[in-house]
Amino acid sequence: MLDINFNRRDFLRAGGIAAGFGLSIASADQKFYESVEGPAKSVIFIYLPGGMAHQESFDPKPFAPIEYRGPMGSIDTVVPGIRLNETMTKTAKVTNKISIVRSMTHGEAAHERGTHNMFTGYRPSPALQYPSIGSVVAHEFGPRHNLPPYVCIPNPPNEYAGTGYLSSSYSGFGLGSDPASDNFKVRDLNIPVSDSRFTTRRHVLDIVNTEFNEKQTSDSLDALNSFYQRAYGLIGSEQAREAFDIDKEASALRDKYGRNTAGARMLLARRLVEAGTRFVTLSYGSWDMHTSIEGGIKGQLPEFDQGFASLIEDLDDRGMLDSTLVCVTSEFGRTPKINARAGRDHWPKVFSTIMAGGGIKRGIVYGSSDATASEPDDNALHVKDWAATIYNRLGIVADKELMAPGDRPIEIVDGGKVIQDLII
Repeated sequence: MLDINFNRRDFLRAGGIAAGFGLSIASADQKFYESVEGPAKSVIFIYLPGGMAHQESFDPKPFAPIEYRGPMGSIDTVVPGIRLNETMTKTAKVTNKISIVRSMTHGEAAHERGTHNMFTGYRPSPALQYPSIGSVVAHEFGPRHNLPPYVCIPNPPNEYAGTGYLSSSYSGFGLGSDPASDNFKVRDLNIPVSDSRFTTRRHVLDIVNTEFNEKQTSDSLDALNSFYQRAYGLIGSEQAREAFDIDKEASALRDKYGRNTAGARMLLARRLVEAGTRFVTLSYGSWDMHTSIEGGIKGQLPEFDQGFASLIEDLDDRGMLDSTLVCVTSEFGRTPKINARAGRDHWPKVFSTIMAGGGIKRGIVYGSSDATASEPDDNALHVKDWAATIYNRLGIVADKELMAPGDRPIEIVDGGKVIQDLII
């Protein structure tokens, strides 16, 4: 009797049978694990480089001894029992719309390795460069409405925000300048020729490319062709050009977000996902505060607080929050004790992240750190599970296998599980 209760791995082991029928393992895998849009149609991935202190942001410890608590106070929020850093007065008003994860954990205390974790869902490997979440999304879904599927504001923040073993055609589109600057202009977006000359030049290039492509084949060539096609689509689309034009926003809304780095980047991110971009990565600040943490937090967190709270409210007011997953993360947290220089050092054992919208529950805290913010107290959230949950909300099966060099099948996330308590 034929046993039909075999799993995906059993199916893939039957590669010889598949080959006998003229099927490739990769195509069979793709057939059974096709990505279909989930509740999150887009992602805004806010990266705070350097390692933001969880104690001075989303996980204050008001009852801990002063050497653990630190020099700053905390405030109540609209959700009873949830407290935030004293400067986060605006985020305190939108905590009923977000989920705060206070039990994020991994074992990498070096900036580069921690950053790799949070951008790829994998620990670093000397043998393979893994693709970023944004590049995987671009690979699985492609462009929408002539907009790049993956955009980095203002530019890719680090090497781990790249394509890894995937084709470079899935890389993030960098703006080339900061939307907060007075002379902000997206590089290569405007062309100094008329529409008719632009169309003629594109037609001529298409003829040349057709002839050339018949004689040359390579991944780099495919990537280059993809780049040019998307560039033409971007330049030739009025809707796409307008999506990058932050000056189209009402003056009052720009003021609400803040006419500063955080506010401008978050407002542009909202414009891009509204127009059709699938994944936007933006970076803000420098949070590696080994010294004078109180001054560092007061210098940067209020700007983040204003922009982030405005982003959440704006998305919700437009009916977009349920279809836009907003993530906030750093590469790790900071040490439980204040050091001799009035700062905190690297600490990956526990830190905080934010998830909101896109099929994530509202107004909850997932997990907790212990009384001194030293390690998870319950529901430790590991990177692979966090990444698997993000992919799940997008409609991407996290254990789907993509092809790395040498025709090696590599799971998008190795062994991650979806955190059911976080999702709707």
